[in-house]
Amino acid sequence: MRAGWPLSNHGVRASWRDGLGSRRRARVLARHIAPLIPRGGVVLDLGAGNGRLGKAVLDLRRDVLLSAVDIKLPTKAYMAVRRFDGVTLPHGDASVDAVLISDVLHHADDPIRLLREAVRIARHVIIIKDFIQADWFDRQTLRLIDWVERLPAALGPSGHYWSAGEWTLALQRVGAQIESWETDLAIYPWPASVLFGRSMHFVARLRPALRRA
Repeated sequence: MRAGWPLSNHGVRASWRDGLGSRRRARVLARHIAPLIPRGGVVLDLGAGNGRLGKAVLDLRRDVLLSAVDIKLPTKAYMAVRRFDGVTLPHGDASVDAVLISDVLHHADDPIRLLREAVRIARHVIIIKDFIQADWFDRQTLRLIDWVERLPAALGPSGHYWSAGEWTLALQRVGAQIESWETDLAIYPWPASVLFGRSMHFVARLRPALRRA
């Protein structure tokens, strides 16, 4: 086999996912996510992949109990991950304090249905890390990010990137109210941050509209 672009890029992707890039990403996101979880909360990490982010959150929040589900079980996992069907979460209504959904919804075949499931089972908050697409250039950049960072257990194909307006409508449809929305995440070091950072990434804390703190 001739060593060419596809093979060399497979190596780059693997190095990023399994090496310093992935570890940095998990640590940085965990610092944004951990303060949003209720004290002593029971958390479900929906679409957890290999569990690296969940493990990083637990390292910062020893007071919480976090479990993880995904539609595929990873070959290498940093915590226990259970399989679910990608449609219905095996949890009762308001059965967990928080649901964490990190870079999952834009892979889902039916992101609205998955969001509704998160709202259904969340007693207090839903925490989302995802993307905002403002224009064609954002979309191409996000596709590149997904190509590099996407894990084998990712839900479905890439491509469901929403604009700010589409996010607003989606959250209204599922009955989720925004409590906080942060875009200054500093996931990537300079100079990668110039291209891949910007304001495309966000972490939001949402509350099910019919619930009370």
